[in-house]
Amino acid sequence: MANLPQKGAAPLDWKNEAGPIRKFLNDISVTEIMINRYDRVFVERKGVIEETEGKFDNPEHFMRFVMALAVSVGRELNRRNPFLDAKLADGSRINIVVPPISIEAPAVTIRKFSPVMIHYNNLIHHGAFDEKMLYFLNQAVLTRLNIVVSGGTGSGKTTLLNLLSQFIPARERIVTIEDTCELQLSVKNQVKMECRSSVGEVQFDIKDLLKNSLRMRPDRIIIGEVRGGEALDMLVAMNTGHDGSMSTLHANSAHDALRRIEAMVLRGANDVPVSSVRQDIASTINIIVQAARAHDGTRRIVEIVEVLENVGESYRTERIFEFVPDKGFRSTGYIPKFVTSGKHPKLKLSPDFFNPEHKIKLTA
Repeated sequence: MANLPQKGAAPLDWKNEAGPIRKFLNDISVTEIMINRYDRVFVERKGVIEETEGKFDNPEHFMRFVMALAVSVGRELNRRNPFLDAKLADGSRINIVVPPISIEAPAVTIRKFSPVMIHYNNLIHHGAFDEKMLYFLNQAVLTRLNIVVSGGTGSGKTTLLNLLSQFIPARERIVTIEDTCELQLSVKNQVKMECRSSVGEVQFDIKDLLKNSLRMRPDRIIIGEVRGGEALDMLVAMNTGHDGSMSTLHANSAHDALRRIEAMVLRGANDVPVSSVRQDIASTINIIVQAARAHDGTRRIVEIVEVLENVGESYRTERIFEFVPDKGFRSTGYIPKFVTSGKHPKLKLSPDFFNPEHKIKLTA
C-alpha cells in the first residue's frame, strides 16, 4: 500500500495523473467512475456498472492522482482527515476515502457532471416516464403544487428535479439550495446557494441557507436534498408564500418518504406533537414523485401520488400514475383532489384526463 504523501510535497495537476481513466472522463456515455484500488476501475453506463481494463501504473501512481485531486479542491487528505466529498471545477462530484478508513487502498468515486440539460424527449425515449405523466407534472409545477421527488441512490432524483424546474415560468425568482450544486435551471432570476462544511471557523448547512433564503424574496425554493432538521424549515417555507417549492429525499416509497420527513421534522422540533407534525406535512406536500432504478439500469418514475390532508395514525395517499412491470406506465383512474377543488382556475387538467383510456401525444 502506498503511503500518504507528506505535507509540503510539491502539488500535482490531477489531470496529468489521470491517464488510465482519461478516456472515461471524456466518454459521454459514462456517468460514474469508481476506482477501488490502482488496478481495479469500474464505470457506470446507462445505469449499469461494468469493470474496465483501466489501471494505474502502480499504487504510488494512484496515490499521486488521489492527492492531486484533493489539492485541486483545496482539501488535505491524511490520517486525521481520511475522506472528502467535493466538487471539481467542471461540476463533477468526487468522493475519496483513504486509510485507515479505507482498509485495502484509497477509493475514489467520480460522478460526472453533464453541462447539457437532458430534454424530456430523451427521458421518454429511455423509459423514464410517458407523455401523459410529463404533462401532468408540467401542470403540477405551473399550478404551484409542492412536490417532493423521492427515490434511492442513483434513481434519477436530480434529473427529475431538473426536469420539473424547466416548467417554472421565466418571470419567477428562484433560490436553490444544495450540498453540491447539480441543478441546472433555465430561469434567469435565480440565486444558487451551496453549503460549506467549513469556511474558517464557521459552518453553513442547508438549514442555515434555507432560513436565509426566506429573506431573499423567492417565489419558489428548491432544495437539492432534504436530509435532516431543515425539513421543518422547508415546511414553513412552503406554507408561507413559497408554494410550488420542491425537493428530493432518499426513500423507497411515497409512504416511506412521508415517514422520513416526519422523523426529520421531529428531530428539529421534538416538542411538537406527532399528530400536529403529520397534519402539517399532509397539508403542505401535495405530490410525491417516486423514482427507482431497475435491475437493467433503467431509471424511471414508478409512481406519482397525491398526499391527502386528513391523517390519523398513518398518512393517506392516492396513486395517480404507476409503472406496472410488463405493462408499462398507466394512470390509475384516480382524480386528484386539487383538480376538483376549484382552487386552481388556470389548471389545464380535466377529470377525463385521468381515465386510463385517455391518451395524449405531445409535440417537441
